[in-house]
Amino acid sequence: MTTPWGEVGLTRFPEDPRDPLRAWDASDAYLLRHLDEEKVPLTGTVVVVGDRWGALVTALAEHRPVQITDSFLGQEATRANLARAGVEPGAVRLLTTQDPPPDRVDVLLVRVPKSLALLEDQLLRLAPAVHADTVVVGTGMVKEIHTSTLQLFERILGPTRTSLARQKARLVFCTPDPALERPANPWPYSYALPDGVGAVSGRTVVNHAGVFCAERLDIGTRFFLRHLPGPGAGRVVDLGCGNGVVGTAVALADPAAEVLFVDESFQAVASAEATYKANGVPGHAEFRVGDGLAGVAPGSVDLVLNNPPFHSHQATTDATAWRMFTGAKRALRPGGELWVIGNRHLGYHVKLRRLFGNSELVASDPKFVVLKAVRKD
Repeated sequence: MTTPWGEVGLTRFPEDPRDPLRAWDASDAYLLRHLDEEKVPLTGTVVVVGDRWGALVTALAEHRPVQITDSFLGQEATRANLARAGVEPGAVRLLTTQDPPPDRVDVLLVRVPKSLALLEDQLLRLAPAVHADTVVVGTGMVKEIHTSTLQLFERILGPTRTSLARQKARLVFCTPDPALERPANPWPYSYALPDGVGAVSGRTVVNHAGVFCAERLDIGTRFFLRHLPGPGAGRVVDLGCGNGVVGTAVALADPAAEVLFVDESFQAVASAEATYKANGVPGHAEFRVGDGLAGVAPGSVDLVLNNPPFHSHQATTDATAWRMFTGAKRALRPGGELWVIGNRHLGYHVKLRRLFGNSELVASDPKFVVLKAVRKD
């Protein structure tokens, strides 16, 4: 990526030379050009929120920014991109959305997330550190910035306006108003699950902002909960656990099960742990933020339950699902099973047959299928 401070080599994580998706987009470049052209003083504490693959903090590393991200993969990409650029360790402070934010923010740069709830939570958490002279600039592609986006900035921080669009990207300018009476932060949000969803019927689910379908049980998970395997699996992984409702259902139905909750979202794993604890589940559970099943010993798992995402930000891709499936095969013991819920049109049965040599249809409705693949060797 060409920036006013020179060219920066950037990759996503895990790095894959076959991946056609870039680690930056026009909105990142637009923001950096604006900072240079308008001579924005990058002094004091510079905070960058939602920097997807580290493009912004890598370009701005000389100003010692603080990055706040919900993505483990994004954070690992940032580490790699900073190292590639020769940035000294510690020059950029890497925080997660679950960490306390800085006490003072002098420049706030926001890569607008897909989730309006996550934006709301982050602005509310950062607002006490913002002062009248804080420079606040958001950036995103035109299709990512809506009237509701601008209303959030205005309601939480102060008067807001937008730039002209360039290369389908737009900037958001906000003038902090310290006298503004901010709303209370509604996150995390809890609700009772409906009846008819197996062991978790009527139970509490806890959702931090940005977790998939945080305000209601999505229909895919609802269908999956009705068709989970019975007790006796042993070591179970809720892979891509989200709010942890699937793994919690397994633990409630089988107190002898050892459940590992894994997600690359810090918000998701915090939600899963909160959901598990809110229901007083007996037995043993582990909660891990990471890159799928990397770090899980080969042949150490009896059952993997998975509802894979098919989007990476705005891009539709099956790369994440494929990596989850291959990771599951490696982690499963011989005879271990991978159960997958997905939309019919995604054709996961083809991938499972190619990888495992088998795929069985467990349940289906007009929209979803539940598939089972068994590791044979």
